[in-house]
Amino acid sequence: MDHAAYTATQTRRRSGGRSGNTRRSDVFRLDQSAWRVPVNPDQPTEPLDDEGVQAIHRGALHILQEIGIEFLNDEALTLFGQAGCRVEGQTVRMDGDFVTEMVARAPHAFSIIPRNPARTLTIGGRQMVFGNVSSPPNAWDMVRGKRPGDFATFREFMMLTQTFNCIHFAGGYPVEPVDIHPALRHLDCLHEKLILTDKVVHAYCLGRERVEDVMEMVRIAAGLSHEEFDATPRMYTNINSTSPLKHDFPMIDGALRLARRGQPVVVTPFTLAGAMAPVTMAGAVTLSVAESLAAIALLQYAAPGCPVAMGTFTSNVDMRSGAPAFGTPEYMRATQMTGQMARFYGLPLRSSGVCTANVPDAQAMWETMNSLWAAVQSGSNIVYHAAGWLEGGLIASPEKFVMDCEVLQMIQRYFEPATFAATPEDIALDAVAEVGAGGHYFGCAHTRARYATAFHAPFVSDWRNFEAWEEDGAVQTPQRAHRLYRQIVDGFEPPPMDPAHREALADFVVRRKAEGGAPTDF
Repeated sequence: MDHAAYTATQTRRRSGGRSGNTRRSDVFRLDQSAWRVPVNPDQPTEPLDDEGVQAIHRGALHILQEIGIEFLNDEALTLFGQAGCRVEGQTVRMDGDFVTEMVARAPHAFSIIPRNPARTLTIGGRQMVFGNVSSPPNAWDMVRGKRPGDFATFREFMMLTQTFNCIHFAGGYPVEPVDIHPALRHLDCLHEKLILTDKVVHAYCLGRERVEDVMEMVRIAAGLSHEEFDATPRMYTNINSTSPLKHDFPMIDGALRLARRGQPVVVTPFTLAGAMAPVTMAGAVTLSVAESLAAIALLQYAAPGCPVAMGTFTSNVDMRSGAPAFGTPEYMRATQMTGQMARFYGLPLRSSGVCTANVPDAQAMWETMNSLWAAVQSGSNIVYHAAGWLEGGLIASPEKFVMDCEVLQMIQRYFEPATFAATPEDIALDAVAEVGAGGHYFGCAHTRARYATAFHAPFVSDWRNFEAWEEDGAVQTPQRAHRLYRQIVDGFEPPPMDPAHREALADFVVRRKAEGGAPTDF
């Protein structure tokens, strides 16, 4: 899409992938599991014993109290000073009692209500929600190869995000649309996100104007008063520390603005063992926990009881090249360990579905599978980048998105009681007696009553034997995923939206563009 053609008139007129809300008889319908918020029934994996948890806790408090964290934000420094912390220049040292008291203010769980209340998410407890790939500067698909992100590709990923029921929230930009000026990018992207999806959305903390604009756009899209928006979470943000031991200005500024209006903030340090963190997993997790607690303590001091979550993005680097590595054994253990620490503090946990592979091949899937199962095992509540991530976050791929969604649907099916229930009906002694020795269960009454929903049904896997698959063209998984991606995008129809809300949203975008959007220098 040529962004120059994206005029104010078009902004007012368009409702999504096609002009107006015209119904189409040829819209593609994906045969998939129904929308639901999954509940993880498994006990989390806990590699640390009680003393290990206490040792990391003591280590994190030691960092905060004796070494300190830099905050490149004058308001944060003022707030810490008011709280009685030691502020020297931009370095803040805070006592363990202060940190413990502040973190205890955070809720154990919270709900986020998007413009479609049927898509409400609960964050915390055993709930587990999955989001799209966020923030790669590049895209890759089987036809066009690797290329810089653009607005048309951004919109395609929004269509995939809306279509798949196993994707619960629309995270950051699935790919950066570099064909839109940074001053206006957030306006176009959030407009399309709110039109093309009715799921929970995210705001980047990249300056006051961007955060304030996105909060206003989310409010308008849902038809809420300012009081209604502030009364309950309607969106969220994720902030990253600048590891090691530093929080920058725009993310802390945006986090404070959101927290004061009751909108959730996920704090996710980016600690790579051997580069921005100690080379040991225990050391890297300790540093990550300290950086996370520092920001959470600030937010709880400024806005007591605001919803927050602890994020983990701790992995290792390839010591031969210095490049980040994801989906590694070390990544899995770090995620599990951070899950223990989040439960220790009573905080929801965010992790990620990440890999280092460059194309959607076998490496991409085994690394992503490791990451996703680490999320399951750690008791994660929010899983970022769950579909579409490649090249350590530098590429978003629609084929990978589809392939990942197949895995996510399997994981969510795995959670369902149907896969492990042990009632008399499930144990099926009557069926065993009916079939007897040497028979089969295809035609027995127990099977006939359950066959339609008994097992996971794939949408991209091919379960036929080799000869049938070969006779049908020997189409491999990435090609099947590409075909499904194109069917979804070519037949996409946006979800319903109140016309008055859509018009008000378009008016806001037009006005803010005329005002110049957001400054590009902080």
